[in-house]
Amino acid sequence: MKSFKTKDSLKNYLQSLKKGNVKIGLVPTMGALHQGHVSLIEVSKKHCDITIATIFVNPTQFNNVDDLLKYPKPINQDQKILEAAGCDILFNPETREMYDDPEVWDYEVGELNTVLEGYFRPGHYKGVTQIVYKLFNLVKPDLAFFGQKDYQQFLVIKKMTEDFNLGIKLYACPIIRETDGLAMSSRNIRLSPTERIAALQISKSLYFTKKNYTVMPIADLKEKALKFYTNNSLLNLEYFEIVSNDGLKPLSNKKNAIALVACTVGNTRLIDNMMLD
Repeated sequence: MKSFKTKDSLKNYLQSLKKGNVKIGLVPTMGALHQGHVSLIEVSKKHCDITIATIFVNPTQFNNVDDLLKYPKPINQDQKILEAAGCDILFNPETREMYDDPEVWDYEVGELNTVLEGYFRPGHYKGVTQIVYKLFNLVKPDLAFFGQKDYQQFLVIKKMTEDFNLGIKLYACPIIRETDGLAMSSRNIRLSPTERIAALQISKSLYFTKKNYTVMPIADLKEKALKFYTNNSLLNLEYFEIVSNDGLKPLSNKKNAIALVACTVGNTRLIDNMMLD
């Protein structure tokens, strides 16, 4: 696996590759890699000739400085994971490499910026689109791969790609879960053993919702799902919503639905979701 830390060195290398008319896949990450990230590399390798992973903890998408400072950065371990997965290229720049000049990023993603994650993390998607646009412009991939766990983020990036007419095909790859159901996340390492057990209520509420989706009214289903988060002082639920999976809007019928949840367990904020039909 080849590694690059500067935009110019990566760009020069990619120019030589593209003369051979290769198909390039991009897997953007913030590091602290787990099997979920590996699954994205594996899907990219099936569809592309060259797979590029990026590791960059993007400061502009954090609206909590504490969260940014605590974000894990095990780069040596991440490199070994990528090499074992067969990744071809790693781009791991410093912050000043990606934000070397003062700049203004005014792109607004519309309604997606005001609901769920957009509501609870104001400014978050501005930072996400800012860095992803930079990476897309630098790599110019044919395809880009993201995890379904950050489903709203996927919709945001999809809209940005369409709005800027970038011509990149996006894939939302399935959530990878631990054997007990907890969605894999770089943040899970911050959970204490007691918090880890409490966090299972998140996936349990989603599995319950999926199992009963066709037989219960939405209001009753949501009411029962919310009970998974009561009577546990470790759980602080931000939202549990059942909406359309194409735009996170209220359901007009029971088709194309998704349940999404955000919950702080102890001091660690986790998100998860599940397609319902």
